[in-house]
Amino acid sequence: QVQLVESGGGLVQAGGSLRLSCAASGRTFSRYGWFRQAPGKEREFVAAITGSGGRTYYADPVKGRFTISRDNAKNTHYLQMNSLKFEDTAVYYCAAAGVRLSYDYWGQGTQVTVSS
Repeated sequence: QVQLVESGGGLVQAGGSLRLSCAASGRTFSRYGWFRQAPGKEREFVAAITGSGGRTYYADPVKGRFTISRDNAKNTHYLQMNSLKFEDTAVYYCAAAGVRLSYDYWGQGTQVTVSS
């Protein structure tokens, strides 16, 4: 049974940092990603990394501030978030995609709140 379990959300002041973790079990995937959904908004892409960890992708609003990484031995991917802004406040979801690169597996979501 595939599971993605997230951890690491919380409350932080603007300018601070948080690291999110997403541990996968049951299988490995071709791509791992992070998405977020702010109140009243659509879920949006944040960052992704290939299964090998060789390539990363970022949404423009987080480039230069967020870093996605992966520990293959632990089958876990991370999102290091620095220089957090109020507008980064959202529920963050991790996700995983197979060879068709469709994000079919999702974590439960973790709240990130940035106070201004």
